[in-house]
Amino acid sequence: MFVLALMPILWLVLALCGMKMEAWKASIGALVIAAALGIGVWKMTPINAATAALEGMAMAIWPIVIVIIAAVFTYNLTVHTGAMETIKGMLTSVSSDKRVLVLLIGWCFGGFLEGMAGFGTAVAIPASMLMALGFDPIIAILACLIANGVPTMFGSIGIPTTTLASITGLDPVRLALTQALQVAPFVLITPFLMVMLVGGGPKALKGVLPITLITGLAVTLPEIAAAAFIGADLPMVVAAVVALVVTFLVALKMKGDVPDEYRLEAPQSEEKLTAKRALTAWAPFILIFVILVLTSKLVPFINGPLSAIKTTVNIYQGDPDATLTFSWINTPGVLILICGIVGGLIQGCPFGEMMGVLWRTCKQMSKTIVTMLAVLGCAKIMGYSGMIASIAAFFVNTLGGLYPLMAPVLGALGTFVTGSGTSSEVLFGSVQQQAAQAIGANEYWLCAANSLGISAGKMLSPQSIAIGTAACGLMGKDGEVLGKIAIYAFAFVIVMAVFIQVGVMMGLGF
Repeated sequence: MFVLALMPILWLVLALCGMKMEAWKASIGALVIAAALGIGVWKMTPINAATAALEGMAMAIWPIVIVIIAAVFTYNLTVHTGAMETIKGMLTSVSSDKRVLVLLIGWCFGGFLEGMAGFGTAVAIPASMLMALGFDPIIAILACLIANGVPTMFGSIGIPTTTLASITGLDPVRLALTQALQVAPFVLITPFLMVMLVGGGPKALKGVLPITLITGLAVTLPEIAAAAFIGADLPMVVAAVVALVVTFLVALKMKGDVPDEYRLEAPQSEEKLTAKRALTAWAPFILIFVILVLTSKLVPFINGPLSAIKTTVNIYQGDPDATLTFSWINTPGVLILICGIVGGLIQGCPFGEMMGVLWRTCKQMSKTIVTMLAVLGCAKIMGYSGMIASIAAFFVNTLGGLYPLMAPVLGALGTFVTGSGTSSEVLFGSVQQQAAQAIGANEYWLCAANSLGISAGKMLSPQSIAIGTAACGLMGKDGEVLGKIAIYAFAFVIVMAVFIQVGVMMGLGF
């Protein structure tokens, strides 16, 4: 039963890694396999299988797909209006030290892009910017892959975490805090790894040790605070904004000559940067930040009435108590879309052009949307049929008290295969929860461990690597990048496994 229950996941591994099939096609195959097994082996009725898949697809559309479209639309709009060039110019005018620039662009700005949009933007944009400044393209890609790992759980306005909370029924704020605390040591070490990578070893830390530590703390501490007081939507956005400002200011105050081996000559923009131009360029992102904070639980008199505008339905026919709630206004996708449009108007973009950008964004993300529909439909069938329970039972019976060692490995595997932190949460979130219940571990600790493993799987994912190599014009170099990034990814997942196991043995949980 364990092997049969794993068939949809094994199919994804074979289809994506062995057959090089596109993710949307592989995901549809997984959905078909899950439905066939659910009906044929686990004795689901066809109507129950169909409505289970329909519930997953409804969950995918609202709120996940709407967030994906809104976030990527906002980014595409800033590119369309030329505002992204202004943002790039601001970031590259700070320092001629490549160690500082990789922190500012790869770490801070990349983290911001991951928090806002995700889906490869945090690798493609910073890596291409670093290459344009004179970085070796392979080094630029590796640095951005390392940087893009740890923010993934809070990427795209926290969709991986909110999805995990929805699937498991865990409190999203408590879950987000657990995740932020678990990932904190890895967040702190990442800027040091990036500096050593671009500088050729530990010697590169000389002269930039303070700013490297400061930028790590500037992400870690705000991320924990935002997770504790706001929830899953904004931790990475808040942390990246704080880190951008702090790192920017510290870089401006840094004195002394830059050693020749680390010096780059950043191109100068012919157009003078004014405060108005800067604010206009950042307007959509500023609006999103402010609106999401104002509509969060930090402001209950706004959050309460907006959250009350919702509809609760029963889709899955096998359980009348299995309900799904749609929040129509106070959901990140709707709010981001509105802010993106208002920001576009501020930047002088006609409404008709914005609708054109939105249409092109929907076409651009269409395959991702199909993937999410199929993966969530598959996951719901696996959950309701008992397939997830069979997987969890096998791991628990085989590993017993050592199961926590496997928890982040599963998270990494899911992301490596699908290229998506959200998909990994969907595939393995319920496995982690049921395993925690079976061995008496804290559910939040083990479910968050799945998110922790995503950090390692994301940097190793073939999809992430392909995005980086395509952005830097290195198609065909994926194998070289994979070989070099694997050292970091495997080191991360090994340390994570031990960390989670020790945490369970100590009874940690938040």
